[in-house]
Amino acid sequence: MGIIEKMRLDGKKGYVTGGARGIGKCTAAAFAEAGADVAIVDIDYEEAVKTAGEIGEKTGRKVIAVETDCTKKDQVDAMIQQVVRELGGLDFCHNNAGICINAPAEEMTYEQWSRVIDVNLNGIFLTDIAAGKYMLEHGGGSIINTASMSAHIVNVPQPQCAYNASKAAVIQLTKSLAIEWAKRGVRVNSISPGYIGTELTLNSPTLVPLIEKWNAMAPLGRMGKPEELQSVCVYLAGDTSSFTTGADFVIDGAFTCF
Repeated sequence: MGIIEKMRLDGKKGYVTGGARGIGKCTAAAFAEAGADVAIVDIDYEEAVKTAGEIGEKTGRKVIAVETDCTKKDQVDAMIQQVVRELGGLDFCHNNAGICINAPAEEMTYEQWSRVIDVNLNGIFLTDIAAGKYMLEHGGGSIINTASMSAHIVNVPQPQCAYNASKAAVIQLTKSLAIEWAKRGVRVNSISPGYIGTELTLNSPTLVPLIEKWNAMAPLGRMGKPEELQSVCVYLAGDTSSFTTGADFVIDGAFTCF
């Protein structure tokens, strides 16, 4: 069997949080194209249903929508049960849901800070643990977390201390779980995207004015495309990455190199 065949995910089952749009939608499509059955997990159920239908029709794979608030433990636990019940198991997951609030630190309210930490860190913890427990009991699996290049640098000009802190914590959580579960068959890795031109970013009134500055600072002179994250995630979800755990993959067009 050649390397291309080994990279396929035929027979595997997985889910993507924040999968209705943006990066999550793109990685979910890649998993399905590689042969996996996938659950689109999102708090926006209507959009999740739409995305699941689009990907399922295009790939011929079983793709379902699951409404979940990843900051609620009971909903996360129920999501895992539904994914396993409807797909027939859980081999990998991409815990990707996240938010960003741009506000100067001295003006940021505690409620704003708490909301970012709750979604970006606590939500990753809850989904990691729920998925990890299942995988530990059923022969192993692969967990992929979305961190950010903001875990490695402080972005300018936008102020986003809560986002930066939350994403740095995701990387350390990833490494901690990778060590705890290394000998028990569960691998945990993260990806740290740079500026990615998702539909949300490209149409955000607050972010569009910053794109020109970001591009001027970028070694490649542009933002990344969501599709440029797909190959790394498919690699991490499958068996060819069996010796890869506790790693953070920075995919930023060299933005963090200086």
